Amino acid sequence: MPEREVLNLSAGEKPRFFYGWFVVPVAWFIMVIIWGTYYTFGVFFEPVLTEFGWSRAMTSGAFSVCALLTGLITIIVGRLTDRFGPRIVLSVCGLFLGLGYLLMSQISAVWQLYLFYGVMVAVGMSGALLPLQSTVARWFVKRRGTMTGIVLTGIGIGTIIVPPLASRLISTYGWHTAYIIVGGIALVFIISAAQFIKRDPEQVGQLPYGGAQLEEQKANLNSGGFSLKQAIRTMQFWIICMLNFCFAFSLYTVMVHIASHAGKLGASEVVAASTLAVIGGVSIIGRPAMGAFADRAGGKWAMIVCFILLAVDFLWLTVTQEVWAIFLFAAIFGFAYGGISALFSPIIAERFGLSSHGVIFGISLFFGNIGGAIGPFIAGHICDVTDSYQIAFLVCVAVGILGIILASLLKPRVSKGGEGDSRRST
Repeated sequence: MPEREVLNLSAGEKPRFFYGWFVVPVAWFIMVIIWGTYYTFGVFFEPVLTEFGWSRAMTSGAFSVCALLTGLITIIVGRLTDRFGPRIVLSVCGLFLGLGYLLMSQISAVWQLYLFYGVMVAVGMSGALLPLQSTVARWFVKRRGTMTGIVLTGIGIGTIIVPPLASRLISTYGWHTAYIIVGGIALVFIISAAQFIKRDPEQVGQLPYGGAQLEEQKANLNSGGFSLKQAIRTMQFWIICMLNFCFAFSLYTVMVHIASHAGKLGASEVVAASTLAVIGGVSIIGRPAMGAFADRAGGKWAMIVCFILLAVDFLWLTVTQEVWAIFLFAAIFGFAYGGISALFSPIIAERFGLSSHGVIFGISLFFGNIGGAIGPFIAGHICDVTDSYQIAFLVCVAVGILGIILASLLKPRVSKGGEGDSRRST
């Protein structure tokens, strides 16, 4: 079976270096490239719109199709990751992602936009979260939330670096050449870095970090836990899925349309694109901060805090029309978004174990991608009809409130009978 070569250490022999400390920065680097290039869509949005004269709903619809297909394919990727490991999965995803961006430089018709971005980029993005977060969950028992948060800061770093870079490339060389450069970056760096990812500590004859000390997690260390069939019978599984829906609905609406909204308020293209950099930059703080908070107080309370921030933040965006206020929104949104993104994998690992972590996480991400598909399309359509994003942002307020309610329903770890046990919720 692929990726199962195991280094057998003799009894009493201790490895000189815990390979998990290498997995984390490599996974972080892959996050930088995958998500940094993905969030350039909002930067390319106006140039593509201007050249072809398509509607906002039609153009953002490609992102929605991409999000929906990403969710569907992620379920398959979850199974493949559980079976074959992350190295092969990430290599294939990196290939599709890079080729998708390269081909985007050649589009001249709507069907090409939907094929190259909606389909090919979707295949690539199906490996953007699950393989890496599932791998981190296998390498760390102690400090799992913190390590997940650190890896996910790569999304923020990527958002700081790549969208502004793409904006400057567009200004200098045009959007066609800019897409070629973005595609080349994705193709080379993702595939190269993926070769250094190990599926789990067993491959190098090690235990997960904290595995020798935490007997409470013994079932998880042996890759025990819920099967998918057992998990879907619990209410907690569906609550997590709907939380992912609410989160991605808001997230993708912002990442596709916030730069366009800033432009409508009079911001230049570079300033508008920098709102994405602010979101990414502050998310760097939110991910490890809320991951560490979840390790101490529990994922339930961390999730509630983040959704409260989202709801209040969108309400702020509906009552202000100043460009500076958008940057305040972006900072708060970035912290909340970063925090939420660090919580799902540890919550799933804690409640359902690791034996089917990939596919369970994948299905929850699918629900997120349904939300991510609906949100940008609705926002684009509302703006086409009203020439404003105000109503769309009010919808996001309502979605944030729903997230608060759902998060409050999270329970402690569940038994295979579906009931929460008496231990602390995470």
